[in-house]
Amino acid sequence: MHIPFQVFRDKQALGEAAAAQAAGAIARAAGERGRARILVGTGASQFEFLEALSRRQGIPWAQVEMFHLDEYIGLSPDHPASFRRYLIERFIRPTGITRYHFLDGTQDPAEACRRGGAAIREAPIDCAFVGIGENAHLAFNDPPADFATDEPYIVVELDEACRRQQVGEGWFKTVAEVPARAITISVRQILASREIICVVPDARKAAAVRKCLAGPVTPMAPASILQTHENTTVYLDTASAALLPQAGAPKA
Repeated sequence: MHIPFQVFRDKQALGEAAAAQAAGAIARAAGERGRARILVGTGASQFEFLEALSRRQGIPWAQVEMFHLDEYIGLSPDHPASFRRYLIERFIRPTGITRYHFLDGTQDPAEACRRGGAAIREAPIDCAFVGIGENAHLAFNDPPADFATDEPYIVVELDEACRRQQVGEGWFKTVAEVPARAITISVRQILASREIICVVPDARKAAAVRKCLAGPVTPMAPASILQTHENTTVYLDTASAALLPQAGAPKA
């Protein structure tokens, strides 16, 4: 099993190309079904992609309904690391989306999972925008990931590598500040999306990219499960693709 991937010279070129595919997916869904339901990832790796997507012309944002991947438990929405804040500032305000569903990590986690799950189960997700963590996680499904649960959203314990990544990206000053638990979308719920666009720049992701794209499908490399999805495309830059023997020359 292999995931189609494309390699670009840098994060900007990668972001533009992924945004073009995402814009097409949104337009098709809106044209065929009257709305486009999307699942939007966050984190530093998504900056260029979401910026490029937000400024593209002609996207029917009024017909878009948005869900997000995950949220820390116990973190205020005003905190710089809050994914709700991230999405408001970097995606919702720039696009003018009015239909979105947030995971509230300051409330009862089980109730947040229930509400999010009820909303996302109303209809299939047309396109999911995801990344791959330094520990090969998919959303906040750290290794060993639960590949079996049918629940759309679950509560998870964040592993040490995941929490270190959040510090490395500048969201927190120390590992101790990173919440130990989070609400995350489940692996199976991501795989239920009609289309998946996976954006993975930076050299720090190279080992995880090799493990997930060139290795076996295993809960120890959670994003390797994308190999089983029939409509996934991975966007890499030369740095993140550096350990893939079959990467070849960048497209642009």
